[in-house]
Amino acid sequence: MMRSARGQTFLLLFASGAMLPMALAPFNFWPIAIPCIAVLFYKLQHQTVKQALVKAGVFGFAMFFAGVSWVYISIHEHGFIPAPLALLTTALFCLFLALLFALPFALSALIPQHSTSWLLGLPAVWVLSEWFRSWMFTGFPWLYAGYIHTDTWLNGWAPIGGVMWLSFITALAAATLAQLGQSLLKGKASGERQPIPATLKLSLLIIITVTVSGRLLQTVSWTQETGKNLSVVLIQPNTDQNKKWSPSERQNIFTQLQQQSEPYWGADLIVWPEAAVPAIPQSVSEFLVGIDNRAKVNQTALLTGIPTKDWQSGKYYNSVLALGAASGQYDKTRLVPFGEYVPFEAVLRGLIRFFNLPMSSFSLGASDQSLLTIAGEPLATAICYEIVYPNLVARISREATMLLTVSNDAWFGDSFAPQQHMQMARMRAIEVAKPMLRGTNNGVTAIVDHRGSIEQQLDQFSTGELRGNVLPRAGKTFFARTGSWPVVIMALLICSVLIIRRHLKERLGKQI
Repeated sequence: MMRSARGQTFLLLFASGAMLPMALAPFNFWPIAIPCIAVLFYKLQHQTVKQALVKAGVFGFAMFFAGVSWVYISIHEHGFIPAPLALLTTALFCLFLALLFALPFALSALIPQHSTSWLLGLPAVWVLSEWFRSWMFTGFPWLYAGYIHTDTWLNGWAPIGGVMWLSFITALAAATLAQLGQSLLKGKASGERQPIPATLKLSLLIIITVTVSGRLLQTVSWTQETGKNLSVVLIQPNTDQNKKWSPSERQNIFTQLQQQSEPYWGADLIVWPEAAVPAIPQSVSEFLVGIDNRAKVNQTALLTGIPTKDWQSGKYYNSVLALGAASGQYDKTRLVPFGEYVPFEAVLRGLIRFFNLPMSSFSLGASDQSLLTIAGEPLATAICYEIVYPNLVARISREATMLLTVSNDAWFGDSFAPQQHMQMARMRAIEVAKPMLRGTNNGVTAIVDHRGSIEQQLDQFSTGELRGNVLPRAGKTFFARTGSWPVVIMALLICSVLIIRRHLKERLGKQI
């Protein structure tokens, strides 16, 4: 009987974790996140540290296996790994992420085991779980609960507290639902109607107040227009990923980029996506000099993704290079494990083809790079994966008047990844209240305003050019100044106070 109940608990946790990604892009059924998290919170009550870790791990594995199993496409189709081994590798990757997700939930067994503590403590632990996996082993800040509010009233709070504050409010709603469910079950068991505890009423009032005030905060102008109106063109070449790095295809790629850009010389800015030029500048100097001269004649700034090499150090970088009416270079500072560098390279490199993917030998760019400038407007640049780091974008955006992110999500085919990536990029625009240009190889290429709304976008898996205008904005939101630290510190303090309180109470109880 006990084994049956345990199996049902694990099945419920697995189902809840697997359904959580439906709250995020591309499904965007955001309300489902609250009952999913509520199930986890309900099952974490009165647990030992080991039990809490196992239950959070089951939930986390299902969440990642449902939400980020698109890594299978990279491993199988582009890493040329047989399907069974690719599936096993994907499962191990999700298991590793589940471990990182679960570890902070050990704290849930250390806080006082009663309703009031769970209402505050469990949302705080959820935030610490998201924060922990944002930096541990370089981080994987994917599937944050706060992203479900990219298009709800609560996004009005993003310029103040960022996505982790939205995660805390989401988890608070889940904790409240879990406690309401427990109260109803007690009433059903006793046969008497149970009054709603005062703490739950207060929690409900806080959630309603925060939601309504979020709608009001959406009307606040955190930044101001600079008065410029820049014409921009985003080139989406839709280059076949399996041919991109073939030397025999290089000239065809260059010809296509030139043809797509030709009608738009004279625009303030033309953007080619991440690694649009599949060779280091020294190898294709003639092509780049020609483009640079053409852009200068037309007073157009052209930014292109390109791998670069520092000949003095011998290091390679994933970069954005400025040509024409702009100059400078930005080198990526957050690299994708296995995609852009191989951990334990001496052991793994050459073991299987997946560890020899193109562009998998990059070095980290400097953290204090100068901003690129377009028509006198400073531009904060994030390459692909970097845009999912809230604190990174907050820091580099402070003196910028607009954001640029270039990406190549062709590695993930027709999966959830590009839409999830786009949703996170939109949240960055909301957090710092500045417009964003997103140029990609095959989608989602878009122009996003300072409130995170998509003004224009191209269809995925198509070849095209997105022409539009961007209105740069100066100023700093509260989140741009502080990042996620106020929310993280709040979560740490909540857990610390609750744990100390329980320890003192137990110690005093023993003395009495």
